[in-house]
Amino acid sequence: MSDYQRNLPNLYIVVKGNSKNYTYPGKVIDKKPLPRRNRIEHAERLQQAFEKALENYQQQKLLREPELAVGEVGFYLEFQLPKSELKALEFLENKPKNIELLAVHSSDEADEAVSVTVFVPEKASDFFASKIEAYRDKETGKGKPKNEPLIARLDDISLGTVRALFTDNLEFPSESQEVWWEVWLRHGCRESFQQIAQILDIRTTGNSITFPDREVVLVLTSVITLSRIINNTSLIAELRLAKDSPSMFFEMDMQEQVSWVQELASRIIIASNNNLAICLLDSGVTGSHPLIKPALAPEDCLTCDPNWGVADSKRWGGHGTDMAGIALYDNLYNALATSNKVYLTHRLESVKILPDQGENDPKLYGAITKEAVSRVEINNPKRQRVICMPLTSKGDNNRGVPSSWSAAIDQICFEFQRLMVIPVGNIPKPIICSEYPSRNDLSPAENPSQAWNTLVVGAYTDKVNIVNPNYAQWQTIAPAGDLSPGSRTSLLWTDQWPIRPDVTFEGGNLATDDPHSPGMDIDDLRLLTTYYQPNVRQFNLSGDTSAATALCSYMAARIWAKHPEYWAETVRALIVHSAEWTTAMLGNLPRNPSQSKKISILLRRYGYGVPSLERALLSSKNDLTMICEDQLQPFHKKDGKGSVKTKEMNLHILPWPTQELENLREAKVEMRVTLSYFIEPNPGERGWENKHSYASYGLRLAVKRSTETLAAFRKRINKQEEETEENMTSTRNGDSGWFLGPKTWNRGSIHSDIWQGTAAELAQKDSIAIYPVSGWWKYNPRWEGWNKTARYALIVSIRVIDEVEVDIDLYTPISISPKIKQTVPINL
Repeated sequence: MSDYQRNLPNLYIVVKGNSKNYTYPGKVIDKKPLPRRNRIEHAERLQQAFEKALENYQQQKLLREPELAVGEVGFYLEFQLPKSELKALEFLENKPKNIELLAVHSSDEADEAVSVTVFVPEKASDFFASKIEAYRDKETGKGKPKNEPLIARLDDISLGTVRALFTDNLEFPSESQEVWWEVWLRHGCRESFQQIAQILDIRTTGNSITFPDREVVLVLTSVITLSRIINNTSLIAELRLAKDSPSMFFEMDMQEQVSWVQELASRIIIASNNNLAICLLDSGVTGSHPLIKPALAPEDCLTCDPNWGVADSKRWGGHGTDMAGIALYDNLYNALATSNKVYLTHRLESVKILPDQGENDPKLYGAITKEAVSRVEINNPKRQRVICMPLTSKGDNNRGVPSSWSAAIDQICFEFQRLMVIPVGNIPKPIICSEYPSRNDLSPAENPSQAWNTLVVGAYTDKVNIVNPNYAQWQTIAPAGDLSPGSRTSLLWTDQWPIRPDVTFEGGNLATDDPHSPGMDIDDLRLLTTYYQPNVRQFNLSGDTSAATALCSYMAARIWAKHPEYWAETVRALIVHSAEWTTAMLGNLPRNPSQSKKISILLRRYGYGVPSLERALLSSKNDLTMICEDQLQPFHKKDGKGSVKTKEMNLHILPWPTQELENLREAKVEMRVTLSYFIEPNPGERGWENKHSYASYGLRLAVKRSTETLAAFRKRINKQEEETEENMTSTRNGDSGWFLGPKTWNRGSIHSDIWQGTAAELAQKDSIAIYPVSGWWKYNPRWEGWNKTARYALIVSIRVIDEVEVDIDLYTPISISPKIKQTVPINL
């Protein structure tokens, strides 16, 4: 199948450099004498070593796995030579015979030996043997041993292994330990490597770095799996451990930190449109920090109490400034480690809601939060903003029941139509390795994560590489791609309450040298951010669900920067819709899992997984996303009198690539549907059913089955609506193929699921109905909710999973369709 990329516009530099004449300076030739060798003994020893290497290769070749044997047939040779004899490198490569020098490595500065790895095609397997033989038996015209500049400099030869390609001066991982690697591929080998990665179910990142003869990809795997690749292919040129460690910046002295900050500040470009901001409700922000000052105006630093001031404080460890750095730059390490311009697409706002002394009464959290949002809305009512509150209330085992704080947050989202992002909460330390993840499952999400209308964020981690040699033998508590050790879950919540978290973002990891001892925060496993006292140091380290919440806010702002016309419900939907469960998350499921296992092991631990900004913004020809924003009136009184009844539903007949899907016939395809809306809350624990329900209304979705006509679909939905009227639960729709199933579509105010089947089946699933179910708007007519409208965002994606021989273009027939966003309202 063709390689379909999500399309991004290229950046074209208009201004060219000035051309100047240039002459390459000559270099001095060093005629250092070659190592003194006993010619015959040296040649025979190297010949024996080479023959042993070739014998090992022949044995290795017998064990080759046919499905993995891609690329040019050949083997890796590892040469040992003194560090003083690197001149030999120019003789180890032979381009006409396609013999390629791959990697050169010495373990440290004190080591006098150098390891050099070379790829040798099988058709050139006698190349070095003939060189050694000629060195032993023949002379040049000057009476010197033939090939002496090469052979005399070699100490040993062996068959190359994974370790031979490892060029880092770091601890080599244990064989079974999964870590992130930089895999440096030989030129033109990326496509073949991706095929191998898919066969071996190896996780790779979507991005890569391309150099003239190397392409670097990030890969999560073990030495054992890399050995299988190397034993079967000739794709890999070099291996390094992926380095995303903030410690290199965190451990600098003050002068070095200031220098790095000044250099980054010189590359910052602020978007001309300043109407987008992330508003932090936290402990205040140090607006004078050089990396924060360009994006946080003094007039945007507010407080709930004038006695508190607006600045960040020691009392909370500079938490607000920590979050500001992440919300503004994402991973600050990446901004520092590049030389590119850094474009700030949004500004910051800060409202201090935590006092420097004493504590807020927990009963007032909701009022303080509403006060904070009201202040910033009054200060700049027309600004588009993501509200980020990376705080929770400790020790509130709410089991999902709404609180005054969570209800206040729901009301803020509903009334102001704002997107608010909050964390699921952290487990208090110490955290013992042997208790992971059972302790996470038994630690319920904290107040106010019961809120329905927010994005609630948990923490996962990809941070498993420990670079610091002081912790070389330590192991991380969480494997790559799994739940961060401190992230809470909603497994103990009752079924009627929302899924928490909604999504997960990077929250860092812990490490230990004893599975029965507490895990420690190691710099390599944290996120780099800004420090609230820049006169002391510039950088700090952060993590857990607070940092994950700031990262989610950053993604929301990036979506709005591209599409300021989107509703808050739409941005929320796109973040959830773009999320996918990692291999590690899915690996916790049993074989053939029940729906209840999917809910408890996946949804109530990880939500819908890890979002992707690229998936949220871009489509490809065989993987596309459609966005619809619409509204309906759930209830009404006939002629304004009598009892309240449901009023309308919307039927979306989607612009569908029917012919293209039918042409694919039995090819496996996938459809994902996400529905997002805001409810008006009505807190008070009164059974939460019917007239005392928490939500003002609910919306449900139904998808046309492959085997029914549009008329039959409409009839079925009308009937289903009547059945769900009293109990707010969905009936079984008889449509197989949904991963989670319709029973999960009645929790909270965002619903998402994935259907898989054949392309021929998907060709007929071109219609989606959105209909209302009961809430307190219906049963409490005195509040006149029955005459209000409800808006929602509907996101639909379709993609081809199977590899097929023909080019697939599902995107074009949709893009040219005049029927995009066509909605047919139906009066009931």
